[in-house]
Amino acid sequence: MRRLFGTDGVRGVANLDPMTSETAMQLGRAAAHIFMRRAGRHQIVIGKDTRISGYMLESALTAGICSMGVDVLLVGPMPTPAIAFLTRSLRADAGVVISASHNPYQDNGIKFFSGDGFKLPDEVESRIEELIVSDEINHLRPTADLIGKAYRIDDADGRYIEFAKRSLPKDLDFQGIKLVVDCANGAGYKVAPTVLRELGATVEVIGNKPNGMNINQACGAVHPELLQETVRLHKADLGIALDGDADRAIFVCEQGTVVDGDHVMAALGLDLHHQGLLANRTLVGTVMSNFGLELSMAKAGITLIRTPVGDRYLLERMLAEGYNFGGEQSGHFIFLDHNTTGDGLISALQILSLMKRSKKPLSELAKAMTAVPQILVNIKVKQKPVLESIPEIDRAIQENNRRLNGSGRVLIRYSGTEPLLRIMVEGEHASVVKDVADELARVVQAHIG
Repeated sequence: MRRLFGTDGVRGVANLDPMTSETAMQLGRAAAHIFMRRAGRHQIVIGKDTRISGYMLESALTAGICSMGVDVLLVGPMPTPAIAFLTRSLRADAGVVISASHNPYQDNGIKFFSGDGFKLPDEVESRIEELIVSDEINHLRPTADLIGKAYRIDDADGRYIEFAKRSLPKDLDFQGIKLVVDCANGAGYKVAPTVLRELGATVEVIGNKPNGMNINQACGAVHPELLQETVRLHKADLGIALDGDADRAIFVCEQGTVVDGDHVMAALGLDLHHQGLLANRTLVGTVMSNFGLELSMAKAGITLIRTPVGDRYLLERMLAEGYNFGGEQSGHFIFLDHNTTGDGLISALQILSLMKRSKKPLSELAKAMTAVPQILVNIKVKQKPVLESIPEIDRAIQENNRRLNGSGRVLIRYSGTEPLLRIMVEGEHASVVKDVADELARVVQAHIG
């Protein structure tokens, strides 16, 4: 049973279990032991977002890692994807990010990258937990000059800024483009505006005054309303909203409208395909991507593969089968040709590159797909039996999928956190979608509601 790690590292309210300094120190000790795989000195990079609790957790992690004889490279507030890059750039054994992403400031989290910049597989996280709950490494206490040291890396910002810029052709700049960037008072508040200005864009910045308690507060990818208003006010060409750790981005077109992540993926996927750069002519999305994305990709000869919700599942499928581009509606986009994890800044650069090369605004590019009608129904349930084990429900799902006849789809799944069964029906014809959703809801309520 996994006790500490969830789908994206360890997360919780800061200073309450499991997000305590005591646990952070133990995580540091266990992770240091796991990553001491080669001869000589070992190094682990630690970065964080702008939460006030980051100071506490950074110190505890550093103490734990140093107590195992491993050195720590401190880079301060930096985007999660920057830590993935810096771990590789600095030839470190691992990287650690202290962040709770889009959560409010009182939360925090700890997640790890391996030396190659990828998030840890489940078995490695389980091994870290095992080391914490056992006494296997309690006796490992180096002394004297074998204790680890902590170093501040002063040029970390510059390294990542140059790395992000290298994702574009050298002859491409954004002269004449007016942007509004919302940094969510988070980890990207310094590097994101710098990159965009160095590439020639005119940049209006909001959400760039972190105080330790205003990260994601009425700003950023979770709350794009201020960005929309500012784009209209300044008549900007594009609005970019990062989340707290800057691994995802939400885009607002020149009209002040939020453009759904599926539409962004469609535009970018088609562009990569036309350039001959879309590996295996395949786009990787999740089960929540609108069926319209699948239809538009199919017309262009592109296959859409779906994974469970979560960027780690996207990445696993991409690595396993050799794909290079995938994403989610929420704004997580993974360009494996450029970074090993979702990167909000690189996503923004790719959209801006497409706008500049095509001479089209985002509102026009978003027409690469047409979203089909979608209905979501939540049904309270007292238990969560396997749906396939109930013949009436299984039969209803199959019959209604046949009724949609390839022009839509049915997705039924339980909530992972609430006593709910979620029914999603999509299709080209709104009346058929409604009929199918009503029928499935009736059958489900009759048997497990």
